[in-house]
Amino acid sequence: MRKAAIAAVALLAAAGGGAWWWQARPIAVSMDKARSGPAADLVYATGYIEAQQPVSVSSRITAPVARVLVEEGDRVKAGQALVLLVDDEQRALLDQAGAQVRSAEVVERRAVALFKDGWVTGAARDNATTAADAARAARSSARARLDQLVVRANADGIVTKRDVYPGDLATPSKILFQLGDPRKIRITATVDERDIARVRVGQAALMSSDAWPGRVIRAHVAEVTPGGDPTVRAFRVRLLPDQAVDLPMGLTLEINIVARERAQAVLVPASAVVAAPAPAAADAARVWVVADGRASPRAIRKGASGTQTVEVVSGLRAGETVVISPPADLAAGQRVRL
Repeated sequence: MRKAAIAAVALLAAAGGGAWWWQARPIAVSMDKARSGPAADLVYATGYIEAQQPVSVSSRITAPVARVLVEEGDRVKAGQALVLLVDDEQRALLDQAGAQVRSAEVVERRAVALFKDGWVTGAARDNATTAADAARAARSSARARLDQLVVRANADGIVTKRDVYPGDLATPSKILFQLGDPRKIRITATVDERDIARVRVGQAALMSSDAWPGRVIRAHVAEVTPGGDPTVRAFRVRLLPDQAVDLPMGLTLEINIVARERAQAVLVPASAVVAAPAPAAADAARVWVVADGRASPRAIRKGASGTQTVEVVSGLRAGETVVISPPADLAAGQRVRL
């Protein structure tokens, strides 16, 4: 009996030791070291190319379009005729005004001659002169209105857009042409209102287009509009290319504005960063740091975040080992192995 009891105690002790070993064994995890490298905080936006000084051309009066004299891509000079509007009625009015001038001037000359000979009073002469002046002014007005039926370029440039054809009704509110210089372009970008506080004049930007896969166009922020659009909850930002580029007007671009850049940042794999316990700041997170074979959680503050890598602003040093994709049941102080 005594031997049996001793054997039972030995078995229980062995079982307890096995359970303790099983619970205390190192668990296998993936690890990596925090490294030092460049990091950039980017503001994403979309934009399009336009002239630095775009000029819209409209008619000053309402009339049907008779002829269009230029096409897209044509270079024009200020004052050059672009569109001729229907002017039959206005020409008839100008002819009528001319006839009235001729009649009034005949009366004026007769009144002046008779006044010199003493046959009419000074008041009669003055009335005739006034009537002739009024007729001449009416003719000048009719001539000016006829000139308004010719839509002219109001600046030198190239026709970048044409939105008028013979038979259209030109109105002062309708834009007929866009003029600009393709050698002097800018990019107008739309930035979400949540990101606009991070955008400043002078910041660098990287732009790309699906039209040229792999091509990167460098630019910088030249202007941030002070007023946003509450409808789309966004602000306009204008950028200028760093070098002369040959890009078509209206081309859509994807834009990354470099809001902040650090040459030597602490970087860890994105899968090593887990959410901080609530409540926590937006940039708060934590990683599991491995030291002496044991894992322990550590609070960090995030900076720039990418799909593969996250910048750690504080809480971690380069060279420290972190757990990648830490298990949900990982406990503080638990032994781990690679």
